[in-house]
Amino acid sequence: QVQFVESGGGLVQPGGSLRLSCAASGSIFSIYVMGWYRQAPGKQRDLVAVIRRGGSTNYADSVKGRFTISRDNGENTVYLQMNNLNPDDTAVYYCNAQLKPLIGPPSNYWGQGTQVTVSS
Repeated sequence: QVQFVESGGGLVQPGGSLRLSCAASGSIFSIYVMGWYRQAPGKQRDLVAVIRRGGSTNYADSVKGRFTISRDNGENTVYLQMNNLNPDDTAVYYCNAQLKPLIGPPSNYWGQGTQVTVSS
């Protein structure tokens, strides 16, 4: 069993900041990659940022320079610091992890999602 607890979403004005957190728990052996995806109404789910076990990162072009992903391996937690938000950032943000559970093969897991709304 693997669970995610996401927090930090909400409503913010353009130019504001939010920090998302996602804590993974359960029967986890090792987490290889953690990241954030987002999905606006009527659109597909897109990559925002990922961070690997060793600390290397990748970002969507639309968020480079504004968002920063970080990871606490000891707590199995991933963060997304979002600065200078604009209305195009409005979406449901989903935590994602590629991990090896205690029982079974490595697989991909998703959180339930947290709403981020950027509006004046």
